[in-house]
Amino acid sequence: MTTPTAVADVASKTVAFEGTTYNIQELGEDTFTVLVKGVPVGRIVYTFGAANGVPEGDAASEETLYAIAESWFAAIAEA
Repeated sequence: MTTPTAVADVASKTVAFEGTTYNIQELGEDTFTVLVKGVPVGRIVYTFGAANGVPEGDAASEETLYAIAESWFAAIAEA
């Protein structure tokens, strides 16, 4: 069994995961809103050296947001 990998594109401010493209909008330092087609589905934050995802509603799971957060914060650290 393989685990799907989220792919971040810092230039376009998106993360692709399991066939969906999520837009990333900065709220503050290390805090971002995750949107699908302009609708917020959660937030990702980087605190105490760890990436975390918090869903808003049922559109994205905590596991999905965690994968997005891991990919996004790794990509912006390299940029």
